[in-house]
Amino acid sequence: MAQSIETIRNSTPAGGVGGKTVIIIVGPTAVGKTGVAIALAKHFQTEIISADSRQCFKELDIGVARPSPEELKQVKHHFIATHSILEEINAAGFEKIALIKTEELFKSHDVVIMTGGTGLYIKAFCEGLDEIPAVQPEIRNRISTAFDKKGLAWLQEEIKLKDPEFYKAGEIQNPQRMMRALEVVESSGHSILSFRKNEKTKRDFNIIKIGLELPKEELEHNINSRVDAMLEKGLLEEVKKLVPFKHLNALQTVGYSEMFDFLDGKLLLPEVTERIRINTRQYAKRQMTWFKKDKDIQWFSPHAIDEFIDFTGKGHS
Repeated sequence: MAQSIETIRNSTPAGGVGGKTVIIIVGPTAVGKTGVAIALAKHFQTEIISADSRQCFKELDIGVARPSPEELKQVKHHFIATHSILEEINAAGFEKIALIKTEELFKSHDVVIMTGGTGLYIKAFCEGLDEIPAVQPEIRNRISTAFDKKGLAWLQEEIKLKDPEFYKAGEIQNPQRMMRALEVVESSGHSILSFRKNEKTKRDFNIIKIGLELPKEELEHNINSRVDAMLEKGLLEEVKKLVPFKHLNALQTVGYSEMFDFLDGKLLLPEVTERIRINTRQYAKRQMTWFKKDKDIQWFSPHAIDEFIDFTGKGHS
């Protein structure tokens, strides 16, 4: 049987002082994080902080699988539909917002639940981020516009030419990370890697990380069902309203990119459905690759609610 929360506190490097605890639930998209988070939040009579880089935007709902109104009524959620797509939200911003909210919640709760699939946001919350120089807005806009017109191959060539260190690190399939690297090198003259100190910030609260995973076939079934449900709920209509903003970083994401291609006449509707399914599966795979590198994560099936309660609850029963 899994260890209790008290045992984990005494052994985990992430443990802090004072007895306050954040339980973080991670895993790939469509694995069932929301249901588990709600069950744990109800058990501890606490609230949930979302760690999702897209669900925080008011204008995005169906395409980001935001928790339903019924789910949001069951437990109070934070960082859901709190910002506009016109605002720039990044990992550093999330770190500040989440730490402030955590401190506020600790005034009335011993435990806070955090859940989401954005690995960099969770890493920032747990460990902090290296200080990276500010980027001039005109450089960011120029790179974003060029990427929209010229695509991934152009971005990879720019990185290879201007930041060969980053190119060699192998992060050349993620356009957001590459655009960030290009912004930094053009603004500062130095590779983004030169600013990474790899020094973890110690938090003054305990952190327990729970990972959710499913057999490949079951996760793929969940993904396919979710995509079908999104289309039935009106994803196309949601995307049509966002066409004037499709150049924004917030909309460079699975579900929206494919729909924009359909509206531009690049794809037929049946092709859109399959493309979203494929790209979502690939995204889920990247999420698992990221989270599996974190040895502090304890892995469970999302169906094992009793095991979560046993694993996390003995210290706060």
